[in-house]
Amino acid sequence: MPEVLLQYQTEIWRSIGETFIMVGVSILAAVLLGLPLGTWLYLSRKGQLLENRAVFSVLNLIVNIVRSFPFLLLVVFLIPFTRLIIGTAIGTAAATVPLAIIAIAHYSRLVEQSLLDVPRGVVEAAVSMGASIKDVIFKFLYVEARSGLVLGLTTSIISFISYSTIMGVVGGGGIGDFAIRYGYQQFKTELMMYMILIMLVFVQMIQFTGTTVARLIDKR
Repeated sequence: MPEVLLQYQTEIWRSIGETFIMVGVSILAAVLLGLPLGTWLYLSRKGQLLENRAVFSVLNLIVNIVRSFPFLLLVVFLIPFTRLIIGTAIGTAAATVPLAIIAIAHYSRLVEQSLLDVPRGVVEAAVSMGASIKDVIFKFLYVEARSGLVLGLTTSIISFISYSTIMGVVGGGGIGDFAIRYGYQQFKTELMMYMILIMLVFVQMIQFTGTTVARLIDKR
């Protein structure tokens, strides 16, 4: 192992742990809240089972606003809300709040797009067989769209890793913050390059895993 990595190994492992926490919370928020939000967006669209123009317009507007916010400005904008929820606006825990919010908006849009790719005949066939809304969602829509949902989540996770590098502005830590503070600001280019390499390895592993899983579960 290079000497510079041995010198900072404690800080490096801590920064990796902080990144895992931030990205992990983002993934949970995306799956637990982004998935149902995207499903609701799909179902409330014109011509769908729960068509509701008002609901769709409100949800669509909220998602668009959150996704169009420059992430750094979103972090700053949410500081009062973060302080209200967490009790502080500084630290890794505080960093998870804006990350969770962008995760929900980001993945919900990808979920909606994946569900729109499901042939309309699948839903019509389910309804004709007397399937309830719950059955249509879990036994037909999610089953047909499972590959797209996995690929969408994979894309989202990679975006979450990118967003996490910005969280140093609120003391969130992480690999990106470490690379900037210990590498760039202290003119240790070699250390910064190693951190970039670690990030690239993580991204490639996630992309490979997501693509492989999506291919294995795609039975079309």
